Order: sequence, then C-alpha cells, then structure tokens
Amino acid sequence: MKQLEVSIMGQTYILACPEGRETSLLLAVDSVDREMSTIRDAGRVKARERIAVLAALNLAYALSERPATSATPGDDGTPVDSAAQQAGAEWAAAAARLDLRSLVQRVEAALGDTPASS
Repeated sequence: MKQLEVSIMGQTYILACPEGRETSLLLAVDSVDREMSTIRDAGRVKARERIAVLAALNLAYALSERPATSATPGDDGTPVDSAAQQAGAEWAAAAARLDLRSLVQRVEAALGDTPASS
C-alpha cells in the first residue's frame, strides 16, 4: 500500500492507496474537494462536518444518476467496471448536470438548516 498526502478544503490527509491506483484516488479527492468548496463558497453552511455530509450526498446523488454499466471480467477473472476506472470524467459530467442549489436547499431543509432572511 502506498500513502498519499492530499488536501481537501485546506485540510491535509494521509490516505492509503493500492499501488497503481493513485490517479483514481487523486481524481476522487479532487471531486470531494471541489464539491465541499462549492458548498462552503455558497456561504450558507459553515461547519466542516455538515459540508462533508452535503458533499457526500451530492456525490452519491450524482453517482446514482449515472447510467448503469455492466462489469466485465478482467485478466484475472475479477470484475472490472470500466466506468469506475474513468470516475474523474464521470464525476465532472454528473456534477455539470446536477442542480446543486436545489439539492443543497432540500438537504438543508431536511437537516433543519434554513437560510437566514435578509
């Protein structure tokens, strides 16, 4: 296992990563960092933990909206999902389709966070 030092929303993390999968992990880190930064920059949610939950929900929602793909066996017979290997591009495409404001508003309402009136 290789260890990578990454930064998500300004905080450093040391993550374990299987050899040869560094690019996939870095793409995932970039997706999480962008999602959390987008929520933070919207200015309505301040707590890092709440931002992380909202980002996880956004990314899970985007993933659930992807068309289903079938896994094909790799050289060793283990199923390999080619879509999973191209996660970075798919995350970007899914994020572009996602109406973040609407989703954040629904999650905030469900969590009891209502934006302050001006």
